[in-house]
Amino acid sequence: MIETVVESIRVSLVTQHRVVILKEVNGERHLPIWIGSYEAEAIAMELQGVTASRPLPYDLIRTIIDDMGGTVDRIAVTDLSDDVFYARIVLQQNGREVEIDSRPSDAIALAVRARVPIMVDDSVMDKAGVMLSSDEEEDTDAEGGTSQPELERAEGVDEERLSVFRDFIDSLDLDDFDRKSGN
Repeated sequence: MIETVVESIRVSLVTQHRVVILKEVNGERHLPIWIGSYEAEAIAMELQGVTASRPLPYDLIRTIIDDMGGTVDRIAVTDLSDDVFYARIVLQQNGREVEIDSRPSDAIALAVRARVPIMVDDSVMDKAGVMLSSDEEEDTDAEGGTSQPELERAEGVDEERLSVFRDFIDSLDLDDFDRKSGN
């Protein structure tokens, strides 16, 4: 398993779809996972330190787990099959480990609240991990504007299957998410 962190949440100006970008803690690969707008908002709110006026479902789940004597130990993105990611929430309760099936977006929203590791199975990172160019900040296009990050081929990546991620990431405006969340 590879430990990752939420590097960013990006939104497409064209489609308004969101993608969470996980980055290896001890590496350079990134894992883009498409998520819903509510899940994106929940993750972003926690990362930005914004508190909802009423508990979100992820706050409620964490409270239930805590009140029942359990703790969230970690979450794991465990599989990628037919372009669908799968995850598990790993809990500790009364000296035993309990794994719960989850969508990655929900698991990540819980993980950022519980401040626990976000793990990715090696096979998932090998299938869908991408390298973002290191000089993305300095790249400019012919008109002098900042270009979108280039995706480079990561080891073992199926380029044809990842082309939809590449097209999506190329259409993202990194600043748009901040405008939508009111920050």
